[in-house]
Amino acid sequence: MIGGMSWASTRDYYELINRAVQRKVAPEASAPLLIESLDFSALRAIEDDSGWDHAADVLSESARRLVDAGAGALVICANSMHKVYDRVADAAGVPVLHIADCVGREMQAAGIKSAALVGTRNVMTESFYRRRLVSYGVDLVPPDMEQVEVIDRIIYDELMRGKATREAERTMKTWITLKERAGAEAIVLACTELSMIVDVDANVLPIFDSTRAHCRAAVEWLISDQ
Repeated sequence: MIGGMSWASTRDYYELINRAVQRKVAPEASAPLLIESLDFSALRAIEDDSGWDHAADVLSESARRLVDAGAGALVICANSMHKVYDRVADAAGVPVLHIADCVGREMQAAGIKSAALVGTRNVMTESFYRRRLVSYGVDLVPPDMEQVEVIDRIIYDELMRGKATREAERTMKTWITLKERAGAEAIVLACTELSMIVDVDANVLPIFDSTRAHCRAAVEWLISDQ
């Protein structure tokens, strides 16, 4: 696991994967994991190509260290950092489970045809993530840039610091209602911290949480590899 982006969601990955292994394998079982927790302050809110080049180098080096330590597959515990997925996967030389593919497969299996994507600015507006979901037959509601900026600020200035407020919860409830009116059949939580302010299990639309989908895929890989 390449984590630390943020530490709060990396904690969730560790718990979700271990609880699933315990359910599927044995009550006393736990997941064989290697975790490298990066310092996200050096990777936060990248604005230009040079910043993304740096991020690709940092994550690629992390991938190589984990593989050298014995990892047989990797997960990048952050949606936005999948912008540099190809370079990290090339450096790793082992399977790297793409978070958007994990979500896309689950949406395809559920027969979802239209969805709204919520995450950081680059996830909501750039093609590296959106085209993965579209490849599974999902049409995505166009982003509203004013809403994008508000949600991006909540993620970076609050959630990634471990802070969840009632105001942020209300903002997300309003956003989901607007997307339902715009024709979305489901919501994709494409930020690993958004479950802090969105009720994944009870909402006006089905919620596809990228963190949970990624963890389910990781567990399936672990179990099939044993």
